[in-house]
Amino acid sequence: MLTSLRIQNFKAWKDTGQTHFAPLTILFGANSSGKSSLGHLLLAMKQTALSSDRRRPLQLGDDRSLVELGSFQECLHNNDLSQPLHFRFGWRPDHTLTVNDPVTRQRLQGDELQLEVSLAADAHAQPEVQLMSYTLCENQTPRMQLTYELHQDGQASLDSEGYALKQNADHDRPLQAPDKFYRLSDQTRARYENADFATDFALSTEAMLHGLHHLGPLREAPRRLYSWSGDAPEDVGQRGEQTIAALLAATQQQRMISYGPGQPEQRFDACIADWLQRLGIIASFTVQPIAAGRKEYEVMVRPHPQANEVKITDVGFGVSQILPVLVQAFYCQPNTTVWMEQPEVHLHSQVQAELADALITAVQAHENGRPRGVQIVVESHSEHLLNRIQRRIAEGRIAAEDVAVYFCRRSNSASELEPLRLNAYGEIENWPDNFFGDEMADIAARTQAAIAKRRQARTTGTSGNGKQP
Repeated sequence: MLTSLRIQNFKAWKDTGQTHFAPLTILFGANSSGKSSLGHLLLAMKQTALSSDRRRPLQLGDDRSLVELGSFQECLHNNDLSQPLHFRFGWRPDHTLTVNDPVTRQRLQGDELQLEVSLAADAHAQPEVQLMSYTLCENQTPRMQLTYELHQDGQASLDSEGYALKQNADHDRPLQAPDKFYRLSDQTRARYENADFATDFALSTEAMLHGLHHLGPLREAPRRLYSWSGDAPEDVGQRGEQTIAALLAATQQQRMISYGPGQPEQRFDACIADWLQRLGIIASFTVQPIAAGRKEYEVMVRPHPQANEVKITDVGFGVSQILPVLVQAFYCQPNTTVWMEQPEVHLHSQVQAELADALITAVQAHENGRPRGVQIVVESHSEHLLNRIQRRIAEGRIAAEDVAVYFCRRSNSASELEPLRLNAYGEIENWPDNFFGDEMADIAARTQAAIAKRRQARTTGTSGNGKQP
């Protein structure tokens, strides 16, 4: 689970400032305010971890990648190659990290790992690792730090705090640049008798990034037939193209979901059907093969209790758009992070409010008797979604500390990220100007227009619509 993120000199962001991530984190803001680029950098990190090219520090992608960021210069704030791309993020692994020093027998443990990276442009305007620093923390207190740094004279150094590195007498070759942006090279580790723990740090980084899932704002249109060969996809896909395959796989695996401790368990497909009904979108939902022994399936829905069952293509577009959101929220593996862009698209305002309850339930859900520990990050424009979350905090349905809300705004040439303070009553203590538009200006303008129209009516002897009374 992500715990923190800070990005400097990336796209619209000069500096996001230190950003805290909760189990349910919501980013609001106007269009082109920079919300999406926060997730895009994380996706670039993930595709770097998945890449077989160990020498490229950051995979910027192409049209077949998770994200395509263009050139390194295009990634930088104001396209300024003289400034490095700097980011720092922290996460909580699903198990305690332990560092055992074979030289001193020292033993360190931590429940959080932080990674700080600076990527500067080399002579060919390609990214080069200038700084890579890991910090192991326990209860938010740093226990040790390992730092690789490339200095201006071209020489590199590897230093540690809270842990004494011991160099091998027979390994005195120069330090190599890290593999990708997060991993000490094999040659660098071989210089020291007690640097093997760095591999564990890199593996933890990869596990966190592999557990990052993205669902974009434009989901795939519904189909009349879906093919499924029996494989279990990693997620529903960025456009929701694997939604039905994921639902069928989870059901076949007999995954059982409960909405919290002590709540009854139900099959995965029953869980999704239940939420579609709770949202008020349909009365029933099933996925069934078109014939025995076939790999083609059709999704059947009943819009109203008295209506006939029809294919998903024959009902409103909203069902196909919300289905990937629900499946992804409950399908992803425990202790992973789901980044969703505008899950409320094509939904009625009341359904947007109900969706907030589904997201709250997803971060609190249990699977096979254990907490799922899933984190959901949402980019949204929906005040209805926020209002429902505020209500649930006031009711005690979710704790204020389990929700983080941010407002992205554009200020001059850079974006700013403002944390909104939610108290235990669900109130936002620092409500920003024009959070959901200038509502008061609209009310004032409407009132002034009505007054002017009434005055004109009294003067001309007509009614407000311009006709004679």
